[in-house]
Amino acid sequence: MGVSTGAKKVLDVVAALNPQLNLALGDFTYEAGIEQNFCDMVTGALGAEFPYQLITGNHESDGHEGDIENFVRCLPNKLPGLQGEYGTQWRVDFPEQNPLVRFIMVSPGIDFRGGQPLDYSKDSERWRWTIDAIEEAKSQKIPWTVVGMHVPCLSVGRYDCQAGQEFTNMLIEKKVDLVLSGHDHVYQRTHQLSLGGQCREVVPAAFSGGCLVNTDASMVQGSGTVFATIGVGGVGLYDVNEGDPEAGYFASWSGKNLNPTLGTLDVTATAADLSARFVPAEGYTFTDSFTLRRR
Repeated sequence: MGVSTGAKKVLDVVAALNPQLNLALGDFTYEAGIEQNFCDMVTGALGAEFPYQLITGNHESDGHEGDIENFVRCLPNKLPGLQGEYGTQWRVDFPEQNPLVRFIMVSPGIDFRGGQPLDYSKDSERWRWTIDAIEEAKSQKIPWTVVGMHVPCLSVGRYDCQAGQEFTNMLIEKKVDLVLSGHDHVYQRTHQLSLGGQCREVVPAAFSGGCLVNTDASMVQGSGTVFATIGVGGVGLYDVNEGDPEAGYFASWSGKNLNPTLGTLDVTATAADLSARFVPAEGYTFTDSFTLRRR
Protein backbone atom coordinates (compact mmCIF):
# COMPACT_ATOMS: atom_id res chain seq x y z
CA MET A 1 0.00 0.00 0.00
CA GLY A 2 2.45 2.62 1.17
CA VAL A 3 1.45 5.96 2.65
CA SER A 4 0.56 7.17 -0.81
CA THR A 5 -2.02 8.90 -2.94
CA GLY A 6 -2.88 5.53 -4.48
CA ALA A 7 -3.41 3.95 -1.07
CA LYS A 8 -5.74 6.79 -0.08
CA LYS A 9 -7.75 6.25 -3.26
CA VAL A 10 -8.10 2.55 -2.44
CA LEU A 11 -9.14 3.32 1.14
CA ASP A 12 -11.78 5.66 -0.27
CA VAL A 13 -13.13 2.72 -2.28
CA VAL A 14 -13.21 0.54 0.84
CA ALA A 15 -14.99 3.28 2.79
CA ALA A 16 -17.62 3.67 0.05
CA LEU A 17 -18.29 -0.09 0.06
CA ASN A 18 -18.99 0.10 3.82
CA PRO A 19 -17.81 -3.47 4.57
CA GLN A 20 -17.91 -5.17 7.94
CA LEU A 21 -14.14 -5.76 7.94
CA ASN A 22 -11.03 -5.54 5.76
CA LEU A 23 -8.17 -8.03 5.46
CA ALA A 24 -4.88 -6.16 5.00
CA LEU A 25 -2.42 -8.60 3.44
CA GLY A 26 0.90 -6.97 4.29
CA ASP A 27 3.47 -4.46 2.95
CA PHE A 28 2.08 -1.36 4.60
CA THR A 29 4.63 1.50 4.54
CA TYR A 30 7.91 0.36 2.90
CA GLU A 31 9.60 2.67 5.39
CA ALA A 32 10.49 2.29 9.06
CA GLY A 33 9.34 4.84 11.60
CA ILE A 34 6.12 5.95 9.90
CA GLU A 35 3.85 3.18 11.13
CA GLN A 36 1.65 5.70 12.96
CA ASN A 37 1.26 7.70 9.73
CA PHE A 38 -0.11 4.60 8.04
CA CYS A 39 -2.47 3.86 10.91
CA ASP A 40 -3.69 7.46 10.90
CA MET A 41 -4.32 7.22 7.14
CA VAL A 42 -6.41 4.06 7.66
CA THR A 43 -8.40 5.29 10.64
CA GLY A 44 -8.94 8.66 8.96
CA ALA A 45 -10.63 6.90 6.04
CA LEU A 46 -12.40 4.06 7.86
CA GLY A 47 -12.76 5.13 11.49
CA ALA A 48 -10.89 4.16 14.63
CA GLU A 49 -13.18 1.23 15.45
CA PHE A 50 -13.28 -0.34 11.99
CA PRO A 51 -11.85 -3.91 11.87
CA TYR A 52 -8.83 -3.34 9.61
CA GLN A 53 -7.31 -6.76 10.23
CA LEU A 54 -3.57 -7.27 9.70
CA ILE A 55 -1.26 -10.05 8.54
CA THR A 56 2.40 -9.20 8.08
CA GLY A 57 4.15 -8.75 4.77
CA ASN A 58 7.85 -9.24 4.13
CA HIS A 59 8.58 -5.50 4.38
CA GLU A 60 7.55 -5.24 8.05
CA SER A 61 8.25 -8.77 9.27
CA ASP A 62 11.86 -8.08 10.30
CA GLY A 63 11.54 -4.37 11.10
CA HIS A 64 13.70 -3.02 8.28
CA GLU A 65 10.88 -1.15 6.50
CA GLY A 66 8.37 -0.95 9.29
CA ASP A 67 7.63 -3.26 12.20
CA ILE A 68 4.55 -5.46 12.38
CA GLU A 69 4.55 -5.05 16.17
CA ASN A 70 4.10 -1.30 15.75
CA PHE A 71 1.29 -1.78 13.24
CA VAL A 72 -0.47 -4.19 15.58
CA ARG A 73 -0.30 -1.61 18.37
CA CYS A 74 -1.89 1.18 16.34
CA LEU A 75 -4.31 -1.02 14.36
CA PRO A 76 -5.20 -3.68 16.94
CA ASN A 77 -7.58 -6.57 16.42
CA LYS A 78 -11.22 -5.52 16.47
CA LEU A 79 -12.89 -8.92 15.98
CA PRO A 80 -14.16 -10.87 19.01
CA GLY A 81 -13.10 -14.49 19.38
CA LEU A 82 -9.79 -14.20 17.51
CA GLN A 83 -7.27 -16.93 18.35
CA GLY A 84 -3.54 -17.04 17.63
CA GLU A 85 -0.80 -14.44 17.14
CA TYR A 86 -2.52 -11.37 15.71
CA GLY A 87 -0.49 -9.93 12.84
CA THR A 88 1.41 -13.18 12.26
CA GLN A 89 -0.88 -16.23 12.48
CA TRP A 90 -4.49 -16.09 13.61
CA ARG A 91 -8.00 -17.28 12.93
CA VAL A 92 -11.46 -15.94 13.63
CA ASP A 93 -15.05 -16.87 12.82
CA PHE A 94 -17.28 -14.09 11.50
CA PRO A 95 -19.77 -13.08 12.64
CA GLU A 96 -19.07 -14.39 16.13
CA GLN A 97 -22.55 -15.88 16.46
CA ASN A 98 -23.70 -18.22 13.69
CA PRO A 99 -20.57 -17.54 11.64
CA LEU A 100 -20.59 -17.56 7.85
CA VAL A 101 -16.81 -17.48 7.34
CA ARG A 102 -13.73 -18.75 9.08
CA PHE A 103 -10.73 -16.56 8.26
CA ILE A 104 -7.35 -18.28 8.68
CA MET A 105 -4.36 -15.93 8.35
CA VAL A 106 -0.86 -17.38 8.07
CA SER A 107 2.70 -16.27 7.24
CA PRO A 108 4.60 -18.84 5.15
CA GLY A 109 7.55 -17.81 2.99
CA ILE A 110 8.50 -14.65 4.92
CA ASP A 111 11.77 -13.93 6.73
CA PHE A 112 11.40 -12.61 10.26
CA ARG A 113 14.06 -11.20 12.57
CA GLY A 114 17.42 -12.84 12.04
CA GLY A 115 16.45 -13.79 8.50
CA GLN A 116 14.49 -16.78 9.72
CA PRO A 117 11.17 -17.84 8.13
CA LEU A 118 8.42 -19.41 10.20
CA ASP A 119 8.20 -23.16 9.69
CA TYR A 120 5.19 -24.15 7.58
CA SER A 121 6.83 -27.31 6.26
CA LYS A 122 4.81 -30.51 6.10
CA ASP A 123 3.76 -31.79 9.54
CA SER A 124 5.34 -28.83 11.33
CA GLU A 125 3.47 -27.20 14.22
CA ARG A 126 2.23 -24.33 12.01
CA TRP A 127 1.23 -26.74 9.23
CA ARG A 128 -0.82 -28.75 11.72
CA TRP A 129 -2.32 -25.57 13.20
CA THR A 130 -3.51 -24.56 9.72
CA ILE A 131 -4.99 -27.98 8.97
CA ASP A 132 -6.73 -28.11 12.35
CA ALA A 133 -8.27 -24.68 11.73
CA ILE A 134 -9.56 -25.76 8.31
CA GLU A 135 -10.92 -29.11 9.47
CA GLU A 136 -12.55 -27.66 12.59
CA ALA A 137 -14.40 -25.11 10.46
CA LYS A 138 -15.75 -27.90 8.29
CA SER A 139 -16.72 -30.01 11.30
CA GLN A 140 -18.58 -27.04 12.77
CA LYS A 141 -20.35 -26.57 9.41
CA ILE A 142 -19.17 -22.98 8.99
CA PRO A 143 -20.21 -22.34 5.38
CA TRP A 144 -16.97 -20.79 4.04
CA THR A 145 -13.25 -21.09 4.72
CA VAL A 146 -10.95 -18.28 3.56
CA VAL A 147 -7.16 -18.40 4.00
CA GLY A 148 -5.11 -15.20 3.79
CA MET A 149 -1.34 -14.82 3.57
CA HIS A 150 1.08 -12.29 2.18
CA VAL A 151 2.90 -14.34 -0.46
CA PRO A 152 1.22 -16.31 -3.26
CA CYS A 153 2.48 -19.47 -4.91
CA LEU A 154 1.00 -19.33 -8.41
CA SER A 155 1.58 -16.04 -10.23
CA VAL A 156 1.86 -14.40 -13.62
CA GLY A 157 3.63 -11.50 -11.91
CA ARG A 158 7.20 -11.18 -10.67
CA TYR A 159 7.53 -13.85 -8.00
CA ASP A 160 7.82 -17.61 -7.77
CA CYS A 161 6.17 -19.94 -5.25
CA GLN A 162 7.26 -18.32 -2.01
CA ALA A 163 4.28 -19.77 -0.13
CA GLY A 164 5.63 -23.27 -0.71
CA GLN A 165 4.47 -25.99 -3.06
CA GLU A 166 3.49 -28.49 -0.36
CA PHE A 167 1.61 -25.89 1.69
CA THR A 168 -0.27 -24.67 -1.39
CA ASN A 169 -1.26 -28.19 -2.41
CA MET A 170 -2.42 -28.88 1.14
CA LEU A 171 -4.83 -25.93 0.91
CA ILE A 172 -6.20 -27.33 -2.37
CA GLU A 173 -6.43 -30.85 -0.95
CA LYS A 174 -8.38 -29.52 2.04
CA LYS A 175 -10.70 -27.68 -0.38
CA VAL A 176 -10.27 -24.24 1.12
CA ASP A 177 -12.80 -22.10 -0.72
CA LEU A 178 -10.72 -18.97 -1.30
CA VAL A 179 -7.04 -18.14 -0.75
CA LEU A 180 -6.08 -14.45 -0.70
CA SER A 181 -2.59 -12.95 -1.00
CA GLY A 182 -0.70 -9.74 -1.75
CA HIS A 183 3.07 -9.29 -2.35
CA ASP A 184 3.02 -9.40 -6.16
CA HIS A 185 1.94 -5.92 -7.29
CA VAL A 186 -0.72 -7.21 -9.68
CA TYR A 187 -4.28 -8.46 -9.55
CA GLN A 188 -4.67 -12.10 -10.51
CA ARG A 189 -7.35 -14.72 -9.93
CA THR A 190 -7.24 -18.41 -10.77
CA HIS A 191 -9.88 -20.77 -11.99
CA GLN A 192 -11.06 -23.31 -9.42
CA LEU A 193 -8.26 -25.82 -8.86
CA SER A 194 -8.52 -29.36 -7.52
CA LEU A 195 -6.32 -32.39 -6.91
CA GLY A 196 -7.13 -35.95 -7.90
CA GLY A 197 -7.76 -37.76 -11.15
CA GLN A 198 -5.41 -36.17 -13.68
CA CYS A 199 -3.87 -33.78 -11.15
CA ARG A 200 -1.72 -35.38 -8.49
CA GLU A 201 -0.32 -31.99 -7.44
CA VAL A 202 0.02 -28.42 -8.66
CA VAL A 203 3.64 -27.84 -9.68
CA PRO A 204 4.95 -24.24 -9.81
CA ALA A 205 6.37 -22.96 -13.14
CA ALA A 206 4.30 -25.55 -15.01
CA PHE A 207 0.70 -26.10 -16.07
CA SER A 208 -1.57 -29.13 -15.96
CA GLY A 209 -5.06 -28.82 -17.37
CA GLY A 210 -6.10 -31.73 -15.19
CA CYS A 211 -5.92 -29.43 -12.14
CA LEU A 212 -8.70 -27.20 -13.52
CA VAL A 213 -12.03 -28.34 -12.12
CA ASN A 214 -14.08 -25.32 -13.21
CA THR A 215 -13.24 -22.46 -15.57
CA ASP A 216 -16.54 -20.58 -15.30
CA ALA A 217 -17.04 -17.47 -13.18
CA SER A 218 -19.77 -19.37 -11.30
CA MET A 219 -18.37 -22.33 -9.37
CA VAL A 220 -19.60 -24.96 -6.93
CA GLN A 221 -18.27 -25.12 -3.39
CA GLY A 222 -16.31 -28.25 -2.53
CA SER A 223 -15.07 -28.78 -6.07
CA GLY A 224 -11.80 -26.92 -5.53
CA THR A 225 -9.99 -23.76 -4.49
CA VAL A 226 -9.75 -20.26 -5.98
CA PHE A 227 -6.58 -18.19 -5.45
CA ALA A 228 -6.65 -14.40 -5.74
CA THR A 229 -3.76 -11.95 -5.39
CA ILE A 230 -4.77 -8.36 -4.68
CA GLY A 231 -1.41 -6.58 -4.68
CA VAL A 232 -2.75 -3.31 -6.06
CA GLY A 233 -3.34 -1.32 -2.89
CA GLY A 234 -1.42 1.82 -3.75
CA VAL A 235 2.25 1.57 -4.76
CA GLY A 236 3.94 0.86 -8.11
CA LEU A 237 2.57 -2.03 -10.16
CA TYR A 238 4.49 -4.93 -11.71
CA ASP A 239 4.14 -6.31 -15.22
CA VAL A 240 2.15 -9.47 -15.85
CA ASN A 241 3.56 -12.16 -18.11
CA GLU A 242 0.89 -13.73 -20.29
CA GLY A 243 3.46 -16.28 -21.46
CA ASP A 244 4.13 -17.52 -17.94
CA PRO A 245 3.82 -21.34 -17.70
CA GLU A 246 1.28 -20.89 -14.90
CA ALA A 247 -0.96 -18.58 -16.96
CA GLY A 248 -3.30 -21.46 -17.81
CA TYR A 249 -4.41 -21.57 -14.19
CA PHE A 250 -5.63 -17.97 -14.26
CA ALA A 251 -9.01 -16.57 -15.25
CA SER A 252 -8.14 -12.89 -14.92
CA TRP A 253 -5.17 -10.58 -14.41
CA SER A 254 -4.10 -6.96 -14.42
CA GLY A 255 -0.65 -5.38 -14.16
CA LYS A 256 1.47 -2.41 -15.14
CA ASN A 257 1.60 -3.51 -18.78
CA LEU A 258 -2.00 -4.72 -19.09
CA ASN A 259 -5.10 -2.98 -17.72
CA PRO A 260 -3.13 -1.29 -14.90
CA THR A 261 -5.33 -0.69 -11.89
CA LEU A 262 -5.50 -0.01 -8.18
CA GLY A 263 -8.40 -1.26 -6.13
CA THR A 264 -9.80 -3.82 -3.71
CA LEU A 265 -11.60 -7.16 -3.78
CA ASP A 266 -15.10 -6.85 -2.33
CA VAL A 267 -16.25 -10.23 -0.99
CA THR A 268 -19.79 -10.97 0.17
CA ALA A 269 -20.69 -14.12 2.09
CA THR A 270 -24.15 -15.57 2.66
CA ALA A 271 -25.20 -19.06 3.67
CA ALA A 272 -25.79 -19.82 -0.02
CA ASP A 273 -22.84 -18.25 -1.84
CA LEU A 274 -19.52 -16.46 -1.64
CA SER A 275 -19.28 -13.77 -4.29
CA ALA A 276 -16.39 -11.45 -5.09
CA ARG A 277 -15.84 -8.50 -7.39
CA PHE A 278 -12.77 -6.39 -7.98
CA VAL A 279 -13.65 -2.73 -7.47
CA PRO A 280 -11.19 -0.28 -9.09
CA ALA A 281 -10.13 2.99 -7.53
CA GLU A 282 -11.07 6.30 -9.12
CA GLY A 283 -9.56 6.65 -12.58
CA TYR A 284 -9.31 2.91 -13.30
CA THR A 285 -11.68 0.62 -15.18
CA PHE A 286 -10.49 -3.00 -14.78
CA THR A 287 -12.96 -5.33 -13.10
CA ASP A 288 -13.35 -9.03 -12.32
CA SER A 289 -16.00 -11.08 -10.54
CA PHE A 290 -16.69 -14.66 -9.52
CA THR A 291 -19.06 -16.65 -7.32
CA LEU A 292 -18.90 -19.89 -5.34
CA ARG A 293 -22.26 -21.52 -4.63
CA ARG A 294 -23.00 -24.16 -2.03
CA ARG A 295 -24.29 -27.48 -3.26
